[in-house]
Amino acid sequence: MKVTTEKTENRQAFLKIEMEPAEIEAGTETAYHRLVKKVEVPGFRRGKAPRAIFERHFGKDRLFHETLDDLIPDAYKKAIDDQKLEPIAQPQIEVETENPLVLKAIVPLKPITTVGDYHTIELKPREVEITEEMVDKVVDRLRHQHATWEPVDRAVAIGDMVTIDLESTAKGEAFINRKGLEYQLLDEDTGPIPGFAGQLVGLKKGEEKEWTHKFPDDYFRKELVGCDATFKVKVNEIKQEILPEVNDQFAAQVNAEFTTVAILRQKAMEEMKERAEHEAEHEFEDKVIEAATAMSQIEYPPVIVEAEIDHLLERNFRYIQQTGQDIEHYLQTIGKTVEQMREELRPAALKRVAESLVLGKIAEQEKIEATPAEIDAEIEIAVNNSQENKEAIRQALNNENNREAIENTLITRKVIKCLTDLAQSPKEKKEDKSEG
Repeated sequence: MKVTTEKTENRQAFLKIEMEPAEIEAGTETAYHRLVKKVEVPGFRRGKAPRAIFERHFGKDRLFHETLDDLIPDAYKKAIDDQKLEPIAQPQIEVETENPLVLKAIVPLKPITTVGDYHTIELKPREVEITEEMVDKVVDRLRHQHATWEPVDRAVAIGDMVTIDLESTAKGEAFINRKGLEYQLLDEDTGPIPGFAGQLVGLKKGEEKEWTHKFPDDYFRKELVGCDATFKVKVNEIKQEILPEVNDQFAAQVNAEFTTVAILRQKAMEEMKERAEHEAEHEFEDKVIEAATAMSQIEYPPVIVEAEIDHLLERNFRYIQQTGQDIEHYLQTIGKTVEQMREELRPAALKRVAESLVLGKIAEQEKIEATPAEIDAEIEIAVNNSQENKEAIRQALNNENNREAIENTLITRKVIKCLTDLAQSPKEKKEDKSEG
């Protein structure tokens, strides 16, 4: 067997494997002895048919391709040993020619990551400021949540809640048909199609209206884009929103522990600040990781990105199924194929792969690890936060794969903390670290 590495690019080795006739003959003989015991050949007991007769009965080409099933894995193993390669995933192998037998293999290799001087990164998290105007908006939102609705004898206006009978068609088929549908006009463009709510403005109780509307170019159901829909509506009831006054009684209605409006506003401000600081922290971490990745050089085989796309797609589909939707119906609804979804996920997958490799390399350089005790503690946190059988959760998380996943999560967390601390540290300390 002759093995040649024709080229190496994108962390893939392109091998040419040329098989010797003697190797093919030996493989064919092995395949014959394996198959002759399984195949009935007329006139012979099972396993006793001579090879020449077996080949005529079984088919010479068929026997050759059965031989390939045995030869290819063995030839590939010898080839990577010969070229001293360490593949990280299954190769792509194809038969270039059958006579002579020449195989082509694309072997994915371990990524190479060279990180930049991440000690020089200088970033700060954005400052968080919660204003009284922002609190006002929260209080206003709470007023709407605790509002009551009262019937009115006037024309429909934006903000009203109406009860309607709705009949509609699109592309000659039923679209939305509901009797006694409660519908709030949040603004003139409120769905189910932009402009629908605006058509109801000015109607009075008992009145009917019929109109045609075109689906916009950005409508989520692509098969309806540009098509006309017909709507027929009858208004059965009109209600207006009655907002509560902002007083101590309202504060207690929101939360029994809020005995005054001042306490309500203080708690709203504290919660907003906590959320905003959490968001700012994540934004800061993302920027630091992006900066470290941008200054690094990374080479990896495409198979890693494809595997990450598979992971993201599986996660998306799992979420869709948890909402009770069928995947095929969902794809029809959004007008996309699985392949189109894969391509949409590609940028995110590329980013995740690059950042993961850089963080992994920094962990290696900084000698960052997660101890068994830290993994145990993380498992206990998950167990205590679970509402299910705690002992079953503990046992499930303690298997080898889950412990490894938790270990990787902890290491990543520590690396990000290391990077964010460095990014905020005084410049002279960075220079000392770099020189050291």
